[in-house]
Amino acid sequence: MTSWSGRTDVEIVVPVHDEERVLQESIWRLHRYLSLHLPMEWRITIVDNASTDGTLAIAEGLAGSLSDVRVMRLDRKGRGLALKAAWGESTAQVLAYLDVDLSTDLDGLAPLIAPLLSGHSDVAIGTRLTRTSRVVRGTKREFISRSYNGIVRTVLSTSFTDAQCGFKAITREAAQRLLPLVQDDGWFFDTELLVLAERSGLRIHEVPVDWTDDPDSRVDIRRTAVEDLKGIWRLLNDLGRHRLPVEAIAEELGRGPIGPTAPPRFGAQVRRFAVVGVLSTIAFALLFLVLRPLFGEQAANFLALLVTAIANTGVNRWFTFGVTGRVGAVRHQAQGLVVFALAWSITSGSLVALHAAMPHASAAEEILVLTAANLLATVLRFVLLRAWVFRARRAAPEPRRGRARRPAPRAATDHPEPMEIAQ
Repeated sequence: MTSWSGRTDVEIVVPVHDEERVLQESIWRLHRYLSLHLPMEWRITIVDNASTDGTLAIAEGLAGSLSDVRVMRLDRKGRGLALKAAWGESTAQVLAYLDVDLSTDLDGLAPLIAPLLSGHSDVAIGTRLTRTSRVVRGTKREFISRSYNGIVRTVLSTSFTDAQCGFKAITREAAQRLLPLVQDDGWFFDTELLVLAERSGLRIHEVPVDWTDDPDSRVDIRRTAVEDLKGIWRLLNDLGRHRLPVEAIAEELGRGPIGPTAPPRFGAQVRRFAVVGVLSTIAFALLFLVLRPLFGEQAANFLALLVTAIANTGVNRWFTFGVTGRVGAVRHQAQGLVVFALAWSITSGSLVALHAAMPHASAAEEILVLTAANLLATVLRFVLLRAWVFRARRAAPEPRRGRARRPAPRAATDHPEPMEIAQ
């Protein structure tokens, strides 16, 4: 690894793993562009993530032949790991990273970096999902990208549009505060960093980019999607239980947190409740299938609905309606069980009606009827949970401590004070 000293405005990190095919041409192109178009002190850091081909040798050759290029070698894979290592030791004012395939047009670099150098923003990201972005990629990747970012916005209440574009920058001060909190070392690193930044009151600047998909991309989409969903659940759980000091960072920076400090609005509650409802319905159907041979259909229905109702109330408490902490948790569960009893009466009644009409109904027919009844019960649950169990309660008025003294009347020539004008 090359040692560096002196002032650096921007450090651009390029994580690589087995990229001998494109590395040399990409770094030459990047170096040439920066030399011509970025009038500030910069350097490029190639981070080799345990490559098994000739990537490291090519990277070292580039560092030896090009000024302002250095190499770091890591013994494990992971884009997040590479950025933690390079950004964590950098002394540059702004830290950025690019994907080695340079899918993003480099003309977006100056707009990405400028708000951070000026102090206007703390984090900057390229986005492929705005109307002014120009994106060339297949329908499958477009669908996956939009679906993932929709999940992130709905579940984690974020406002940024594109969590996974490989074109980001952050100030060194913001990185020093956030990197120790980021747990993921892989592809979810970007999403986790952005969520923590937003919840900590940091300002995120978005740059519409021109982006062309690399047809030779070797990202395992299915595995990455599973790992991302696990990361979303972990992060949601940690934030809901206040395990991450985002409020302390916001207070330290003297900023109000950007994020769901108030309960989610009605539209967000409906979307979140729908997500929980779908998962609960699937869990209910699976539990019913497992329990039916053991206890019969009515008992299986009761047990499956009871288990999913308890879990449903707990998840909806903090995820859908934004209620955190232990205060009122027991009461909420008790009220939730009352709602469960109403839901059970709907589903049990549907079974009774089914067997009255079809005495020899199959398990598939029972599940179909119960699923429909459970969806009806879910709507009832939302109404009761929102209007009764988790309804917003007004703060009680402070007790009167005695009659306030009426101020002496002003002369007609007196000038009103500023607060009186505002009133």
